[in-house]
Amino acid sequence: MNSLSRRALGALALALPAGASRAQATWPNRSVRVIVPFTAGGAADSAARVVTPRMAERLGQSLLVENRTGASGSLGGGEVARATDGHTLLWDASSHIVNPALLRGLPFDYATAFAPVGLVVLFPSAVAVKNDFPARSLQEFVAAAKAQPGTLTVGTQGNATAGHLGLIAFMRRAGIDVVHVPYRGGAAAAQDLAAGNVDAVFTTLVSAGPVVDGGRGRFLAVGTLERVSSRPDVPTIAEQGYPGFASNEWAGLFAPAATPAAHVQALSDAMVAALSETPVRERLVQIGCIPVGSRPAEFARFLAEGRAEMAALVREANIRAD
Repeated sequence: MNSLSRRALGALALALPAGASRAQATWPNRSVRVIVPFTAGGAADSAARVVTPRMAERLGQSLLVENRTGASGSLGGGEVARATDGHTLLWDASSHIVNPALLRGLPFDYATAFAPVGLVVLFPSAVAVKNDFPARSLQEFVAAAKAQPGTLTVGTQGNATAGHLGLIAFMRRAGIDVVHVPYRGGAAAAQDLAAGNVDAVFTTLVSAGPVVDGGRGRFLAVGTLERVSSRPDVPTIAEQGYPGFASNEWAGLFAPAATPAAHVQALSDAMVAALSETPVRERLVQIGCIPVGSRPAEFARFLAEGRAEMAALVREANIRAD
């Protein structure tokens, strides 16, 4: 998991090739649906609502974000895999590379049902605790967990999500045992933290940020190898005794596999152009994202490596879908 995060952080710098053209005049010829298979207000949804309006201006048609939750993101994924209208896209996250190893009987193959458009953003993971939790540092949290093995509760954005896998990796590294509490999205986990119903969360900065900013929780660490510019006072997990540890969620854009190459290229150009705009980048950083903007070929390699790595982690940790 750590190596995947480092590879993601080393993704290509944004660069719109000279001579790149906007979408063909005949496509898109109406509004484009962008299916986000996660809850509204979570990390993936928040980033989509920042980037897609600027993409729409480049494409000349509206991009309408729709949340289709359920079955670890596979319901929304399946809807896009079956789409034949040429105007339906998928804005997916790490479940895209975890679900093939986790879910049985899927009516589509994640590896072949989609045309990768690009890795859009990374979402740094974060450890946050409820206000009345006594730990003021990650070291103190680990000490509390070791003093009460199998007692402390830690929420994530769901079973087998990046937060869950990151939590497992950290538990192994720190030698602790906590109770995993899965939610239907990072926003839901963060809200339960605010209500004091869980001791901590291992989710994204985007999801936990509003709760912390509202004074209803505290960050202990971020999962990037270097501190995040939007939260410079929050130390990394790596610098608090776990060198090299990194854990990040991501969001990428996909089209159905049968999408013409010219349309995929047009989408890629629009995405990269949107991410090159200073207001877009600043807003993404402000809410806790790291803009990436890789091209289809590199994103395809990222996905292939990720599927292999996540399959091994799911197998080794004996993670189940329910």
